[in-house]
Amino acid sequence: MSNEENTAPQQPESESNAAVEEAGAESVADNDSGGLQALLEDARSKADENWNQCLRLQAEIDNLRKRNERDLANAHKFALEKFTADLLPVKDSLEMGLAAAAEENADVARLKEGSDLTLKMLGSVLEKFNVKEINPLNETFNPEYHEAMSIQERADVPANTVVAVVQKGYLLNDRLIRPAMVMVSKTAAQPQGDRLDEQA
Repeated sequence: MSNEENTAPQQPESESNAAVEEAGAESVADNDSGGLQALLEDARSKADENWNQCLRLQAEIDNLRKRNERDLANAHKFALEKFTADLLPVKDSLEMGLAAAAEENADVARLKEGSDLTLKMLGSVLEKFNVKEINPLNETFNPEYHEAMSIQERADVPANTVVAVVQKGYLLNDRLIRPAMVMVSKTAAQPQGDRLDEQA
C-alpha cells in the first residue's frame, strides 16, 4: 500500500511538469512571434522610408536633368550675346561712315580716319574674344595655317616664303577658323645658258 501511495502522487506531478513546460513553450512562442512581428514592422517601415527616399532622389535627378537641358539650350541660343553686343558699336560706326560718305561735300580724309577707327574697334572686339589674325607676309609657308593661291619665281627671297597675303587668316582660341590665302615663292629657274655651263 505504501508503494501505491508513493506511485500515485508521482503521476500528477509529471503531468503538472508537462503542463508547466507546455505553458512555458507557449509563452516563449508568443514572445517569439511578438518579437518577429516587431522585427517585421521595423523592416517594413525601413523599406518604406528607403522607397520614399529613392522616389525623392529620382525626382531630384529628373529635375536636374531638365534644368541642365534647359541651361544647355539657353547656352547654345545665347552664346553669341556678348559678342553681338560688342559688335553693335562697330556696325553703328560703319553706318555713320556710309551716311557721311553719302553727303555732297564728303571729306575723304575724315572718311578714311573714321574707317581706320572702325577697323581698330573691330580689331579690339575680335581680340577680346580671342580671335587672332594670321598675316604671314615674309614668313615661311606653313600648310597648317596657310593656303597657297599661286607660286611665284623669286630670286630675292628663299623658296617657300610667303611673298603676298591675298586674304588674312584667323584663329579662334588657337584653333584655325580660316587659313590665310597667300602667294608663295619658289626658286627662280636658271637660264638655259647657265644650265649648259653646269653640265660642261
